[in-house]
Amino acid sequence: MTDNLVEKSIVQAIALTKRVSTGDEQLTILEDINLKVNAGDSVAVVGASGSGKSTLLGLLAGLDTPTSGKVHLDGEDIFLLDEDARAALRGRILGFVFQSFQLLPALTAVENVMLPLELAGANNASSAALELLERVGLGERLKHYPKQLSGGEQQRVAIARAFVTQPQLLLADEPTGNLDSATGAQIIELMFELNRERGTTLVLVTHDEAISSRCAWRIRLAGGKVVN
Repeated sequence: MTDNLVEKSIVQAIALTKRVSTGDEQLTILEDINLKVNAGDSVAVVGASGSGKSTLLGLLAGLDTPTSGKVHLDGEDIFLLDEDARAALRGRILGFVFQSFQLLPALTAVENVMLPLELAGANNASSAALELLERVGLGERLKHYPKQLSGGEQQRVAIARAFVTQPQLLLADEPTGNLDSATGAQIIELMFELNRERGTTLVLVTHDEAISSRCAWRIRLAGGKVVN
């Protein structure tokens, strides 16, 4: 890999390997993963349960550390950074949508969406959060707490929170996994709309072939290796 390739990509994995100890043995979750995602791409990560999809996403975000290999995020080798610098880089360019929503129960919908901007010291947190919640169809639910929202509404709040910082890269881990098919289809449509409108790079872990077919390209994992 050349430096030029790293500069052109928003996220790149180089010989990425993750192993964990299980008693006296080591379990290989990912082995020698190489991939490069350019700005504006939409990429599906597919494969059977246990193939390493969520682990790969966590490593690309720097939420987990590899046994060996590198991840370049916006040209930065993230595992050469300390925790504070890595968190600052994530806050600057990355949004993350989890299957389990990960909303803070003590905060209203608008407060959950404002939080990333407030942590970044932005002075437009309230107006930006209001605008994006209107955009995802929750303009009437601003003051509701997560327990007062349906699963689909909670995921809309989570997507608004992920997009409110206008990230260059959005990582989504089975974002429709806890939703019924109709609600899930609406959530996916919303994500692709925001992807097109804002030019955000999208890397989406999914088990749904219909969803993955909407992405520009896909990475298929089996046994911790890329097989396509």
